[in-house]
Amino acid sequence: MTMKIPTKLFLNGKWRDAASGGTLKLINPTTEELLGEVAAGDEGDIEAAVSGAQRAYETSWRDLAPGRRTEILFRLAALLREHLEELAELEMRNIGKPISDARDEVGLGARIFEYYAGAVTKFYGQTIPVARGGYDFAIPQPLGVIAAIVPWNFPFPIACWKVAPALATGNCVVLKPASLSPLTALRLGELGAEAGLPEGVLQVVPGAGGKAGEALILHPLVRKISFTGSTAVGSRLMELAARGIKPVGLELGGKSPNIVFADADIDQAAATSPMSVFANTGQDCCARSRVFVERPAFERFVEQFTAATFKLAVGDPAKAETQLGPLVSAQQKRVVEEYLSTTEKGRHKVLGQDGASLPKKGFFLPPKIVLGCEPEDKIWREEIFGPVVCIRPFDSEEAMLAEVNASPYGLSGSLWTNDLRRALRVASRVESGVLSINSHSSVHVETPFGGFKQSGFGRDHGMKAMESFTEIKNIYIAP
Repeated sequence: MTMKIPTKLFLNGKWRDAASGGTLKLINPTTEELLGEVAAGDEGDIEAAVSGAQRAYETSWRDLAPGRRTEILFRLAALLREHLEELAELEMRNIGKPISDARDEVGLGARIFEYYAGAVTKFYGQTIPVARGGYDFAIPQPLGVIAAIVPWNFPFPIACWKVAPALATGNCVVLKPASLSPLTALRLGELGAEAGLPEGVLQVVPGAGGKAGEALILHPLVRKISFTGSTAVGSRLMELAARGIKPVGLELGGKSPNIVFADADIDQAAATSPMSVFANTGQDCCARSRVFVERPAFERFVEQFTAATFKLAVGDPAKAETQLGPLVSAQQKRVVEEYLSTTEKGRHKVLGQDGASLPKKGFFLPPKIVLGCEPEDKIWREEIFGPVVCIRPFDSEEAMLAEVNASPYGLSGSLWTNDLRRALRVASRVESGVLSINSHSSVHVETPFGGFKQSGFGRDHGMKAMESFTEIKNIYIAP
């Protein structure tokens, strides 16, 4: 396949250079070679994007018949399926995503647009009987221009799960992809126009967060910011949004627990748990990187978990059998290596592949298992965003829950037990927005997804996402 790499901003239905002429250099993390250069937007480009989106909102998209909006979003979903291989290859080269994962994620993006295309005519208001008589009804109305700021670890599906519900509810979107991963977002904009989105309804502006991102957040015509990324950047975003009293939706970092009781199916838990943390080379805010195992099952679980980890296929993401590709950048590789350097000989035990068979070029790191951690250890407490897992035994359910909830994060997690009462009891106590029992599943198109505490607030997916992109207007008619 000859792959064409987008190089420009996508504004008002057309490709255009950045006003400043600035560009972002993209490095293929598998080869460490230059993949290409993409236009880097700044304040002037954000002004053009937002004003164009506001114009489209007022003149075409807000008042378009719901049935027509449904048709366009279904058409976009179909185009995503038609271009699945192209989009998957773009993602693989851009961020080192294993090709099988990239295909799955493009398919997920298509399913997201299908879900919200179907939801357009199923998102209702309500009538309300009032004491004084008359007629009263509450209806959801779109906000206007939405700023969607997405990360580099799952660039395509996260762009889709912000853009689709926003468009379905009648908003227009300015999408700012991460500087490291703009390619599939740009193609999404182009395919949206091909599907029939009017000019300006979906604008795509790559650029540095300090320039394009902050200008987008502060623009007076932006009515909401939907952000997925680090907790530190989320905190800064809240400060900026507060100046305009703008609503924000934040899905931020995580240090998710994987809790394994001795009565669980240990074979299944141990066999499936490695990919709950090492998938996407550990660059996942839902990664179950803190594993709590009830002491009677600890040695058996660790032995089987380690054996499963050694079997993981790490290497060239273009190969169908590859499960773990490179980290996204040299900087991210250094961050993970620094965390591993905090382990102490004689106290910590580090297990895992030695990396001898890995390619000589590329930002590859083999998955590592760390035993002997204490709750105060940096490697246990902080989000690493790399292929590192820490496993600790526990004796008391109460003490374990206290340690699980001592984290500032609360995004996702897993719980393994065959005792239904224990499963419900413990699940209700874990401070987490998403929890799976006897599973590692976190994201479902139909269900709300988001976190507690410093993992953010607001919910993506399901009908909750539709609600988040609207305001409720109450209308009363006197009798």
